[in-house]
Amino acid sequence: MCLRGIHKLDMRKRPRRNGVKMKIRTRYAPSPTGKMHVGNLRSALYEFLIAKHEGGDFMLRIEDTDQGRYVEGATEIIYRTLEKAGLKHDEGPDKDGGYGPYVQSERIKTGIYMKYARELIEKGEAYYCFCDKERLSSLKTEVVEGKEITIYDKHCLSLSKEEVEANLAAGKPYVIRQNNPAEGTTTFHDELYGDITVENAELDDMILIKSDGFPTYNFANVVDDHTMDITHVVRGNEYLSSSPKYTRLYEAFGWEPPKYVHLPLVTDENHKKLAKRGGSASFEDLLEQGFVTEAIVNFIALLGWSPESNREIFTLDELIREFDYHRISKSPTVFDLVKLRWMNGEYIKGMDFDTYYEMAEPYLKKTLSRELDLKKIAAMVKTRIEVFPDIAEMVDFFEELPEYDTAMYTHKKMKTNEQSSLEVLTEVLPLLEAQEDYSNDALYAVLAGYVEKKGCKNGYVMWPVRTAVSGRQTTPAGATEIMEVLGKEESLKRIRKGIALLNK
Repeated sequence: MCLRGIHKLDMRKRPRRNGVKMKIRTRYAPSPTGKMHVGNLRSALYEFLIAKHEGGDFMLRIEDTDQGRYVEGATEIIYRTLEKAGLKHDEGPDKDGGYGPYVQSERIKTGIYMKYARELIEKGEAYYCFCDKERLSSLKTEVVEGKEITIYDKHCLSLSKEEVEANLAAGKPYVIRQNNPAEGTTTFHDELYGDITVENAELDDMILIKSDGFPTYNFANVVDDHTMDITHVVRGNEYLSSSPKYTRLYEAFGWEPPKYVHLPLVTDENHKKLAKRGGSASFEDLLEQGFVTEAIVNFIALLGWSPESNREIFTLDELIREFDYHRISKSPTVFDLVKLRWMNGEYIKGMDFDTYYEMAEPYLKKTLSRELDLKKIAAMVKTRIEVFPDIAEMVDFFEELPEYDTAMYTHKKMKTNEQSSLEVLTEVLPLLEAQEDYSNDALYAVLAGYVEKKGCKNGYVMWPVRTAVSGRQTTPAGATEIMEVLGKEESLKRIRKGIALLNK
């Protein structure tokens, strides 16, 4: 492909059809082939934002013409994902807006695709192809963008009308192919890339109607987008190479094409295309890993798009107001899991406690089986976790004191060592044994009184006590907060074990 110029566009300029301004209409048209990949969700999000930013309509269309890739239950995943992400569609299989059916297998039954394919045949823009597999396998192949493809030689274009009719009458299997010119150029326009021109010699005569009567993905897209009045088509830039063929179809029909917005590639940290089978590649994978829906949507919005400000945290309503699709980058964008974790942590910090606890409770119960105040423990880690599974590692010491090295009692900043820690634990043990009130404030008062009497700093006492009751160098709370949750019996048991370890 060669780039023939980038045009500055007025983002407020609405598309016209037959000279009449049209309402913005976008569509998300997934195939029900499994979980929703991050790249698919980004396309859906951007199409939703483009429509809603201009007060337009966002449509859901199910493209299930490739029955060999159909996965049972995948359509339900699409509905569930859009609902959870807040991408409410205005029209779809469940909301007829007058453009249905919205499922391609149902549209096939209306005969719409065959009708338009035959119209192209009448215009000389398409033709019947009766070549069998043996002949097709003998054709030359070319490598295009790393893939080996067969270049059709237009053999059946030369068949007479009588030969075609005879083959059809005999029930000979056929496909319908697009008749692309072999000379000249085709130019199409993308909102981000500008005008792109390709040599027609690069365009293969792609199949429009397959031998089973089903339309190909490319042909059904064009017919459906036009008949459903779609104004903007958003998709990955891997479809840039197919766009000239779409343009040729629009020209053949005499239709005005929609505005195209081709999105940058999403890569992993190694700058390789994000694999669909990767552990973080789908929306459901991310939910299972403890990410918050709002954080996922916010993060995906920034995968290739940037606002005018340096702001990074947006609600969906704020994204609708801010979204200008002309600020989408053409460069590949990295799926940065570290950044997503940070962003998710910010959302968790901003949650009201009841919502947060409802989400945190299953992780707490999975880790802790003892009778403990889970809400107090949840409060301790709220500002410390980035994803909910982080909870387990932070709180599992409440369930059982881990094995630990007494070298942890030595802390340069606190000026503690194993000997001083043994002395402190030995001296505070009888004070804690005599203490009945094991609330945080009461326990702190006991230890603060000991600190004052001993004439040392708080850390000199609190560090060995916290180490003894947690067995950890880092904890989500201080010594007395931990002891309040553990209770008197367990706290004393752990301090006595600390003394025993230090005595060894």
